Amino acid sequence: MANTKSAKKATRVIERRTAINKSRRTRMRSTWRTVEEAIAAGDAAKATEALRAAESETMRAVGKGVVHKNLGSRKVSRLSKRVAALSK
Repeated sequence: MANTKSAKKATRVIERRTAINKSRRTRMRSTWRTVEEAIAAGDAAKATEALRAAESETMRAVGKGVVHKNLGSRKVSRLSKRVAALSK
């Protein structure tokens, strides 16, 4: 349990940031899910559109420090590869 005034404030700040990061992570994963569903349905146009949104959201999360840049790049790369295969 925090004893000092600064430690109590730090705890409040951490709680706020955790809530914000959780929201960003959820939004990012939702965009990934949308791409996955479009790929499963075989809809290339919808998958391409969903991929653009997913890439944008993922890179925004990377920029905000929610996830590591390598994770973001890897996920976008793998989704892109699958969408490209769907388009052929």
